[in-house]
Amino acid sequence: MSQSIFFRTSKFFLSVVVLLISFQAQAQTLPGGLTPQQVNAHVIDPAELRGVSMDGDEQERSMPFVFRPQLKFNALPKLNVNAFGQEFHAKIKDQVTGYAMQLRQNGAPIYTLIWNFSKTPTDGGQGWKLDTRMHVASVSKYITAIAMVKLLDSKGISLDAKIINYLPAHWAKGPKVNLVSFRQLLTHTSGFKTGTSSSNYAFMKQVVAAGAPTNGSYAYENLNFGLCRLLLAVINGNIPQNFSAGAMTDQIWDIVGINAYKAYCQANIFNPAGVANASFEALPGFKNALAYKFPHLNQAGWNSGNLATMAGGAAWRLSVDDLLKVMDHVRRRNTIIPAARAQQVLDGRLGIDQAIATPAGNIYNKNGRWTSGGRTEQSVIYFLPNGMELAVLVNSPISVEGWSLRGIVKDLFIDNLVNPN
Repeated sequence: MSQSIFFRTSKFFLSVVVLLISFQAQAQTLPGGLTPQQVNAHVIDPAELRGVSMDGDEQERSMPFVFRPQLKFNALPKLNVNAFGQEFHAKIKDQVTGYAMQLRQNGAPIYTLIWNFSKTPTDGGQGWKLDTRMHVASVSKYITAIAMVKLLDSKGISLDAKIINYLPAHWAKGPKVNLVSFRQLLTHTSGFKTGTSSSNYAFMKQVVAAGAPTNGSYAYENLNFGLCRLLLAVINGNIPQNFSAGAMTDQIWDIVGINAYKAYCQANIFNPAGVANASFEALPGFKNALAYKFPHLNQAGWNSGNLATMAGGAAWRLSVDDLLKVMDHVRRRNTIIPAARAQQVLDGRLGIDQAIATPAGNIYNKNGRWTSGGRTEQSVIYFLPNGMELAVLVNSPISVEGWSLRGIVKDLFIDNLVNPN
């Protein structure tokens, strides 16, 4: 070996040793108990999540529907539960691969529908159950809204406080980012506007650097809720706002944000509601649905995978039973947030899509849709009058173009209101 090659090689190995020693020293102070190996293995923008689309702000074309002549209500109307359930099933049973639905009142089941496959015979054959889990996509935003309201209230921070005081210090902040509030994130009025489904860490950092030019105007953006996982980590003390670790800074911030959000939701939302092991991926030991086209044509189903890097705006894999337990505890049990505060969340449209006036009172919904190559996971939750909540999971598109899952529920609810006995 020549002397010059020897010195160049020695210099290279020395730099590697210095880097390893430096990184090991950092590991002693990495937040969240992270190891260098975990940080190095983390991928901010996984390839399998590219090309996936979310239609969280689904077009409300509903379905071709002619309402029956409305009754003249002589008192506050109630829902004809049996008629509602029968008509819902008749409407979609031949248009989807499978689904599960339950309607509860004051936390108790009053109508249940189970239809067909959560995994078709090609994938081993598994019928839908109320405890079958599926990625609920944008319904995750309601979970995020409750988590943020609970945390902000516990810290005495207003929903109208500005997020710039809690964003990573090393991020560049573009025009009008200083105007963005927590409330605006939770109502899609922040002014961040990308027109994409993305909300991975690197993408959010780039968008914040570009600014929030339409601050105060509505635009449905997943990153509004993706940012919440980072803000939660700072406010909850999981990572200092000015934390920096050189070249690995962003990797660490992303992992800490994901882990802090997941742990906070489990401890403060899912545990009080009796929901164990809520996750961002299909877990062994749980029933899990696959997603299909419709008709499925005996093609293999799709496992949407680990969605942790989308946490906040999407990612939770839950069952109908899980969702209804959370909705019950949030709305009336005072185990997560006070019931009066839960109603303020609904009326303020924090983490939900619509508040619709009906003769029986307001109905509130949040829908979700996650699609790749026509294979679709979709969900909807409804808070209804008279102490009722409804959740539906469907593991394919609805075959009739323009039919909306949440629109079908809305139409049939209104159409089956009757005078009380």
